[in-house]
Amino acid sequence: MSDTAVAPAGEARYPANRWLIAAVVGLAAFMEVLDISIANVSLSHIAGSLSASQEEATWVLTSYLVANAIVLPVSGWFSQVLGRKRFFVVSIVLFSVASLLCGVAPSLGWLIVFRILQGLGGGGLQPVSQAILADSFPPRQRGMAFAIYGVAVVFAPAIGPALGGYITDHASWHWIFLLNVPVGIVLLILAGALVKDSAAYEAARRAKLADGFRIDYVGFALLALGLGCLQVMLDKGQQNDWFDSHFILANGVIAALCLGALICWEPFQKHPIMDLRLFRFSNFAFANVLMFMLGFVLLGSTLLIPQFVQSALGYTSTLAGLVISPGGFAIVLMMPVVGFLSNKLEARWLIAFGLVVVSASMFHLASFNLDVSFNQLVVARIFQTVGIAFLFIPITNVAYIGVPADKTDQVSALINLARNIGGSVGISLVTTWLARRSQYHQNVLVENVTPYNESYRDMLASLTAHFQQMGASMEAARSQALASIYQLVGEQAQMLAFIDDFWLLGVILAALVPLVFFLGSSKNTDMPEGAAH
Repeated sequence: MSDTAVAPAGEARYPANRWLIAAVVGLAAFMEVLDISIANVSLSHIAGSLSASQEEATWVLTSYLVANAIVLPVSGWFSQVLGRKRFFVVSIVLFSVASLLCGVAPSLGWLIVFRILQGLGGGGLQPVSQAILADSFPPRQRGMAFAIYGVAVVFAPAIGPALGGYITDHASWHWIFLLNVPVGIVLLILAGALVKDSAAYEAARRAKLADGFRIDYVGFALLALGLGCLQVMLDKGQQNDWFDSHFILANGVIAALCLGALICWEPFQKHPIMDLRLFRFSNFAFANVLMFMLGFVLLGSTLLIPQFVQSALGYTSTLAGLVISPGGFAIVLMMPVVGFLSNKLEARWLIAFGLVVVSASMFHLASFNLDVSFNQLVVARIFQTVGIAFLFIPITNVAYIGVPADKTDQVSALINLARNIGGSVGISLVTTWLARRSQYHQNVLVENVTPYNESYRDMLASLTAHFQQMGASMEAARSQALASIYQLVGEQAQMLAFIDDFWLLGVILAALVPLVFFLGSSKNTDMPEGAAH
């Protein structure tokens, strides 16, 4: 198909510079997703610099995620009201200005306010970028286009912690925000020159506005309050001991009531803030479930693996980042391959293969012990990310099959929301499960650390003799031996808890494989968009 190929419906022509457009929107999405994870490793530096506690500093992350979660699902609505290009440009400007303000924030309170603004700006970049790609490429080329976008949204969280740690250690935490400013300026110039709303899209938008387009105030209020409270509950749940905390319980109840009311309200609105009627398309509905799980595993494991190597193996932040980063580069290499294969093979077979590989990688991680080497960890991470590369592009492709062309903004918004919420749930689940299982294993192991256990008596005697040989008195040597045994129990309990977490992720992914075969065929990706599913 040439660069000026006629659109399937015969009403629009795809832009000749669409690969440049793909690079621009991919960079925008990369910049936004990177800011979700890059600040994680800098919280202690931010807290110390701004005279705040570590717990207070976590609101730097929570505030961004809450604002991001609110804007993501309504970005399609904003695109229809403002125009897609105009909304894209406004999002870049707001994100860049807020990044500058974050970098010069004089106090933690102001930093949190500016992070909310940054989250509001960034929330529109992911779905609008994806919608621009969907409309700029013919269906048969979308696989390669989504490969560029996939590199951005999957590579960014993989290198975010390592990049954030390097910048913080070699410059200061301010620069993790300030670096967005020059990138934002470049994006603003390129977006202004390259991105254009098609004549058909603009005509449809204006017709909808002329038809008495009304703002769904009730839907927006329910959505903002529901998703905001849900994100706070997920982000702060483990820290506050979940529903034993009145604060977490209140957020959970409000989220459930508001989101439940939203589901009942939106289908009956002529111009809904979030078009839930799209879920009648089976491929779109299944794609959202699978994308939720992709976010769940991607962000959950990206948090779990560095935590494992730092807490259980004693790695530094830099070494932990080096364990994660090669996997990100593996994704960069694999995405074009998967983009090519997605035009040749059924999406469901690619997705099934990806799920099996990632599930196997989780079981492989569960086989490790405290003697695992650095190289083994790097290979295991690459093994995992190769599987992830086979998930993102085909899932994204499947989400658009059969959906009317004028709904691409809403498709992009909802599919990105599913991935982000999945990531938040994944992080919450793995951290909670890790803490609970660590305590469980410690209790089980301590039950065997008694004078009635022969192995315990032998170890205590051996360690006591060792410390006596080192010059300690009998009493001091015995105290040191007991401390060593307690430390060993703690290390083993923590290792067993990490193994449980990896097994849990592996089992969940394996259980999803049968779901893939409920997807419809993706062979007809050149059919007229908007045709019945």
